[in-house]
Amino acid sequence: MNGQQMRNALHAGTRVYGAAVLSSSPRWPAAMKGLPIDFVFIDTEHIPLGRENVAWMCQTFAALDLAPIVRVPEPNPTLAMMAVDAGAHGVVFPYVETPRQVRDLVGAVKYRPLKGRRLRDLLERNEAPSSRCRDYLADQNANGVAVINIESAPAIEALPELLAVEGLDAVLIGPHDLSVNLGIPEEYGAPAFHAAVRTIVESARRRGIGAGAHFFWQEIEREIAWVRMGVNMLVHSTDLRSMLHAMKSDLDRIRAAVGDSVGTDVKEQVV
Repeated sequence: MNGQQMRNALHAGTRVYGAAVLSSSPRWPAAMKGLPIDFVFIDTEHIPLGRENVAWMCQTFAALDLAPIVRVPEPNPTLAMMAVDAGAHGVVFPYVETPRQVRDLVGAVKYRPLKGRRLRDLLERNEAPSSRCRDYLADQNANGVAVINIESAPAIEALPELLAVEGLDAVLIGPHDLSVNLGIPEEYGAPAFHAAVRTIVESARRRGIGAGAHFFWQEIEREIAWVRMGVNMLVHSTDLRSMLHAMKSDLDRIRAAVGDSVGTDVKEQVV
């Protein structure tokens, strides 16, 4: 799946599946190609991945028909354009709370390389320098997917304005940061948290915009429940988490078979 196909699926309500990639090992892309996923989530907000690493990861995954979606460290249009220049098909802005931030993302992902006043005219009044330029930008940015993280109570309050920005393709719930911002850290079963998730998902789907969530450490049952609620962009687990749990399972079986005590539970750092 490329970015254009992913964008169409998100707006149509079709589910797309992805996994977070933390490792920059050159053996990883070919291995992940064998998984039943449509895209990969490359996080540069919390993971120390340099620009060169991100570039080869994006180019390689794209060549394997896995759309590379990059979360940048902050809602900054320059960082978004750098990610697209590196080969990202989509960009995620973290902790978005204002329509201006959404417009900045759309401008960087869908109208690159237009900048300055001409870009503002296009974003705010739909005035392009020319019809030829409009066609050029559409062709150049055909794979552009614009996604915002919803991770705070102010973002939920501003949802109608955020979702109204033309060019937005999906919202992505960050469960951990959202729970902290709501004042109920990691209480993912709390009624207030459940209500917040439902509000985000239903609001996005009513607008014909994709609704996504990180499921880095959540139980499969909660993941299934959220999908049934309407989530259609799934970032399931991470390569690190999957490796840790598979390794622990294997070693526990060996230790139990020879009479040694099994290890303690493993927990990946929350991102």
